[in-house]
Amino acid sequence: MTGAAAVSAELAERVQASFARQGVMGFIGAELRVLAPGKVEIRVPYRPELSQQNGFLHAGISTTIADSAGGYAAYSLFEPGEDVLTSEFKMNFLAPAAGDHYVATGTVLKPGRRLTVCQAEVHAWRGGQATLCVVGLMTTVRVTPR
Repeated sequence: MTGAAAVSAELAERVQASFARQGVMGFIGAELRVLAPGKVEIRVPYRPELSQQNGFLHAGISTTIADSAGGYAAYSLFEPGEDVLTSEFKMNFLAPAAGDHYVATGTVLKPGRRLTVCQAEVHAWRGGQATLCVVGLMTTVRVTPR
């Protein structure tokens, strides 16, 4: 994971531990690649099992990594003992997700005490070229687990 120098060791450990508990991320082969305050990148390699009928990355997988990237971007600004949930998102699909790997980037646009608004993007990478496939806006909720 890069970008960890910009955050404390405690935050890097906390985010990585939470990410590791997401079974779906392991199932699809996703990796947390960049962590900075208010910004996260998640990478997933192409696998035929993650595709739709035309061979593109399935929209469900695109939105899954976009949701987690935005959620962890918000979470990176939270205090220990707090957690994050998504309350809503709107994704726009701009191009077919054709690539050998995909990178979802989550960026905090407006942090708040309870609600945090984030932007999420997914790029398909092929031959060193990136194509923006998905862009979205999401709202996360800061929660304290019981």
